[in-house]
Amino acid sequence: MGEVGAAASLGFCINGSGFGTGKLKLQQQQLVMLKNRARCPMELTGTRSRKLLVVKSETGKKPSSYTSKIATDIPLYEAPGASFDQYLEDKPRVFKAIFPDKRRSQRLNEEEWRIQMLPIQFLFLKVWPQIDMRLRCRSMGKDYPAGVPHDVSKVLELDIIRWELQGLDNVLKPSHFSLGVRGALYAERREARSRLKGQLEMTISFILPPVLALVPGDVLQSVAESVLKRLVENMKHKVNGSLLADYGEFKSKARSVRFDQEVQTKVKST
Repeated sequence: MGEVGAAASLGFCINGSGFGTGKLKLQQQQLVMLKNRARCPMELTGTRSRKLLVVKSETGKKPSSYTSKIATDIPLYEAPGASFDQYLEDKPRVFKAIFPDKRRSQRLNEEEWRIQMLPIQFLFLKVWPQIDMRLRCRSMGKDYPAGVPHDVSKVLELDIIRWELQGLDNVLKPSHFSLGVRGALYAERREARSRLKGQLEMTISFILPPVLALVPGDVLQSVAESVLKRLVENMKHKVNGSLLADYGEFKSKARSVRFDQEVQTKVKST
């Protein structure tokens, strides 16, 4: 597992969907050569001289880094006794609204969950990303993420703090890889109106293994940007759809409980 501070992975997607290999526009000959090199790792490390060349090549490379940001800003209709702040306090409920599949998630502690993502296809490789996500509430303007107004009463932070790429042989693992996701969700209230606001930033940084050295730089950039864009858009869709729908149920239940309490109070007073 690796530690991270801020954003997502090559081929990593919340809903598990991948991307068409047709978009990569690799020539058939290049793809065949990549496959042959992956199947024959001894061609890369079979002799001492080749090992030295590989080390020199990897150490001389700079990681490729890509970042994507997205924001949400939509009307939010709160209810007495069921504010959005109260809803955010129930972190297990919020997590379930965003990641409803219980079979692929495990709660680690009060703030962290482990998620087994659906397999991702990248060229001829298949990867199973596993991530540890942390949800944490902050209030009173203390330690708020950048960009969040300090007069906001409560903020829910979302971070990916550990990850693992499963299903890759050693020869196919990148010599350098970092993954980060940092998000914030909160209600902003202005003149008796509320708006649901959120921000999400994702970053990946990696050095491809020697067996994938033939992948053109523009193809790599296209794939990385496509994955990041799909990931952040998927998260925005979940917030604007699933999360708001669940908040609606939270308000309905609160109204029902309040109604029952009022009825009981009247019965006792008669």
